[in-house]
Amino acid sequence: MASDDNVMMKQIVGTHAPDGREVEVKSLLLLVQDILKHATQRFDSSETTSQAHAEMEDMTYHVNFASMFDALSCTIDRISSEIAYKAQGGTDAHATTVSLFNMLACYSWDAKLVLVLAAFALNYGEFWLLSQIYSSNQLAKSMAILRKLPGIMEHSGPLKHRFDAINNLIRVMMDVVSCVVEFKDLPPAYISNEVPALSTAMAHIPIAVYWTMRSVVACAAQITSLTSTRGHEFSISTTEAWELSSLAHKLSNILDHLSNLLVTCRQHIDEKKSVEYFQMLKNLFEMTHVDNMKVLKALVYAKDDIRPLIDGSSKKRVRLDVLRRKNVLLLISGLDMSNDELSILEKIYNESRHHGAMLDSQYEVAWVPIVDPSVQWSDLMKEKFETMQSLMPWLTVYHPSLIEKAVIRFIKEVWHFRNKPILVVLDPQGKVVCTNALHMMCIWRSNAFPFTRSREESLWRKETWRLELLVDGNIDRNIPNWIQEGKYIFLYGGDDDEWVRRFTSKARDVAQEARIPLEMVYVGKSSKGQKIRRLMNKIAEENLSYVLQGHTMISLFWTRLESMLYSKIQLGKLDDHDPMMHEINKLLCYDREGGWAMLSKGSSVVVNGQSTTVMKTLVDYEMWKDQVPVKGFDLAFQDHHIKLRGIARPCCRFDFPMTTGRIPKTMKCPECNSIMEKFSTFLCCHDEVIPDEFFM
Repeated sequence: MASDDNVMMKQIVGTHAPDGREVEVKSLLLLVQDILKHATQRFDSSETTSQAHAEMEDMTYHVNFASMFDALSCTIDRISSEIAYKAQGGTDAHATTVSLFNMLACYSWDAKLVLVLAAFALNYGEFWLLSQIYSSNQLAKSMAILRKLPGIMEHSGPLKHRFDAINNLIRVMMDVVSCVVEFKDLPPAYISNEVPALSTAMAHIPIAVYWTMRSVVACAAQITSLTSTRGHEFSISTTEAWELSSLAHKLSNILDHLSNLLVTCRQHIDEKKSVEYFQMLKNLFEMTHVDNMKVLKALVYAKDDIRPLIDGSSKKRVRLDVLRRKNVLLLISGLDMSNDELSILEKIYNESRHHGAMLDSQYEVAWVPIVDPSVQWSDLMKEKFETMQSLMPWLTVYHPSLIEKAVIRFIKEVWHFRNKPILVVLDPQGKVVCTNALHMMCIWRSNAFPFTRSREESLWRKETWRLELLVDGNIDRNIPNWIQEGKYIFLYGGDDDEWVRRFTSKARDVAQEARIPLEMVYVGKSSKGQKIRRLMNKIAEENLSYVLQGHTMISLFWTRLESMLYSKIQLGKLDDHDPMMHEINKLLCYDREGGWAMLSKGSSVVVNGQSTTVMKTLVDYEMWKDQVPVKGFDLAFQDHHIKLRGIARPCCRFDFPMTTGRIPKTMKCPECNSIMEKFSTFLCCHDEVIPDEFFM
């Protein structure tokens, strides 16, 4: 059988001699599909004439069919006549198919298919058109009698299986033709026969064309058989049923194979286009532009046919033009931003809107959602996206599908996006002035405008190690007042409720004995969880100390603190000799290892220590209280704590998640000042990456 098939295909390929003539294949196929779609639908007598007219009026074709048919009508008529003549004469189906190939030798494979299908559609469409109107139109009635349609319609019951088999085969034929035409439509600039999937498809297309045309001949023979049947024997024979079913099965297998190859070809094209788009983006950001529109269109949506943004305040769709010549902050994230992260950004954004008139120029924030294009869009993803979008007061991209695959690659490779949100700043000309302004916005808010690297460096030069750096008026309104009053203030954190009780009790006792005004503020931990919430409630209920108001404020405190570290890393200036960063690193390390406490007098930080050493200093008050009248409470406390630290000297450890994007190459332990060892772990558990760790 395989040998026979090879001989047959050599015969078919031998007839193929295209001369380069062009046929409007897609336009003709569109018309043929419409005819066969209506012909294969079961006629519904309840459908009104006005409904049929309305359907026709809805059809719009984008080419001039009249001029196209001037060239093709003769060929289509010849094919139709050839099929009908051979069918009536009882010619073998293979011989009829070969005669069609000889007749269409000068056409391309896809044109052969569509022309044969058009010839069949002409006859099959006429057959069903007469069956639908012969009862209401005298001309149609007379023609229908000649075609024996009244008798056929009267015996529609026995004929159902025959027409079901024919229509099923027609549907598969149309799918195969569409698939072959799509191969012809693949852009040669992005794919050639050197690609295995395309070369394999090209080798199989003659087979697909042959069996589709053979199926057309079989269907035409069935219709001819019906109109030439004598008497009332209209049922389909076992041999005929098997032939139609066998052809449908064979074509389905061919269609599956070609469809898989087409998918592979499209993937290859998409990859080539993606690489080209990626390089275009890199070149675009190296150019100078009059405004930011070219850049924004390349990132979000290049066409003008839709409005790609949603206005956060009105929830209406808007065009990219609303961002023209503005400073644009692109908030880039996945669909897993926490409510705390959103709340913090919303608070900062609303503050900037309130004080917007004080800025040199306005800026806009636009959310760019990043979704893995290889992951199928699901109802759960849709729900998460729409929930996040509804919570955002700024501009958002209408749908993640508007972000091209190449743009996602660019954002990851060039802007170092690793699932953690980043805030890329574009100036009014579309130039990137900062690849992540999230850190400086969390620290200085709108004071960081225009969010450039030079502005960030300038703000750091003005900063000093003081309590307001950690807790400003945006986080809490009471602490700035206590600072102005010159009070002693203990900031403390951790999740050990017993230590909290002992610490707050002892601190209160020491303050009372030393006769100093003391306030204590609990700021929780950077890690979130129910344990911290319960401890916050206990502290408030038992009146142990003051607690930062609300879980969002605690998150803002820790986000601000971490932002200071990442800001320095991003600037490449994690200076080992910077005393301010030395203290910030200590706080982050203490939080990682357990509890801690920081004592300040007004704005000046006195001690920044671990829970054990600070607690021990308070417990040892009797040992150093004689120094209080001489040195003052702050210096006496500091001196004794330094002695205890010298004995304990615990070393620190830092965790940098892989999602951070950038981590420092070297780092010193803020306790012992030695170079920390670096360990990288890439083990995965439930799709989570265990972070890189720095520790002694």
